[in-house]
Formats: sequence, structure tokens, C-alpha cells
Amino acid sequence: MAKEKIFVVDDEQDILELVEFILYKENYRVSCFDSGESILKAVKQDRPDLVLLDLMLPGVDGFDVCKIIKNDDNLKDVPVIMLTAKGEEADVVSGLEIGADDYIVKPFSSRVLTARVKAMLRRNSKTPTNEDDIININDIVIHPGRHEVTINGKPIDLTYSEFRLLQLLAQKPGWVYSRYQIVDALRGSDYPVTERAIDVQIVGLRKKLGRQGKYIETVRGVGYRYRDGE
Repeated sequence: MAKEKIFVVDDEQDILELVEFILYKENYRVSCFDSGESILKAVKQDRPDLVLLDLMLPGVDGFDVCKIIKNDDNLKDVPVIMLTAKGEEADVVSGLEIGADDYIVKPFSSRVLTARVKAMLRRNSKTPTNEDDIININDIVIHPGRHEVTINGKPIDLTYSEFRLLQLLAQKPGWVYSRYQIVDALRGSDYPVTERAIDVQIVGLRKKLGRQGKYIETVRGVGYRYRDGE
């Protein structure tokens, strides 16, 4: 039985062949592209389940490709994993801020690549399609309609911004959100959210969640994520 469809974009032929070989062994359907222009044309005609995207492409680079995909209503839910040879914080943060969902630093092993791809596809399949869906994770129940959070049935008193922050992180377990992305999601006309305020909110939220606060992890130099399970 055919698995998910993955588009791989890299201008280095040896990398394309390696990734294609690794993913074919896992029975994924793979299409390879060597430029930003070619992938953008392809995604309009054939929607993939995941895109592996090199950032340093000639012409239309990976940043622009990711931005275009994430700004398209028909494609914005397609997960994008960045492939970067640099692995520098600035590149990772920039990619996440424009919507990329994860990153892999070159060189990478076949085990790392397949593990990250499987994890991303699994998370994406579990992602709530409506932000009002009830989230039940690690003994925490988040009920957006009631604006209510309980841990093992006990109500937890959260501010509006703390509630939105927890909902944002918990609805996509394992996904890393930069501070900029969090600010953008929480910003409202009646609440002046700043990147520094996010760090303060995280500290307060962890304290209110008690033992479950450990699931909110700091990704150094990038932002925060919610871990599903021990």
C-alpha cells in the first residue's frame, strides 16, 4: 500500500538521490526537484503530504518557497521540514518564523531523516482541524469553547494569554514555535504581547501546571514546544 507523498527540494543531485533512496525504502511516494521554481509549480498541481526543503536554493530560495506555501490557503497545512547545511540559530529561527514546521541539519543519517519525517506526518495527522476542538494530552484537558483547563479533573485558573499559549503549543505536540510566532498568535488589541513577555508567560504557565509544566520545553535559541508523553 502506497504511503504519503513527499516532495524533496535540493539543488545538490547527490543529496536528492540519497533522500529519495532513503524515503523509497520506507515506501513513501517521492518526487524530487532541484529549484524553487519547479517545486512551486508542482505543489499547485499536486498537493504533497510533506515537503523537505533545502534553504540555500539558487533563484527562488527555500525561505521564499516556504513563505509562499504557508501563505496559500490550499497548502498552508502541508508540513515543511527545512534542510540546512549551516545549522545556525539565525537560519533556523528565520525558517520557523515564516512557517516551517521543523528542521534537519546536514549532514544527517538515514535514521534521523526517517524518524523526523515519520514524526512530522504522525503529528500532522493528529492536528485538530478546528481550534475549538477539545485537546486531551498528558492528563490535561483544554476546552476552548468553555475557556477551561483541567488537570485530572481539577480546574486550573489561567489568564486569557496563558490559556491561548497553552492551547497553541498543545494542539501540535512536538512542533517548535518561535517567540515571534507565539507573539503573532497571541497578539490582540487589548493585550500588548512582546517576545520578552512570552518568556514570563511560560514561567507562570509552567508554575500553574505543576508537574505537567515539564512538558513545555525550551528549544534553545528558537522558542518553545509541548512534548507529548514522558
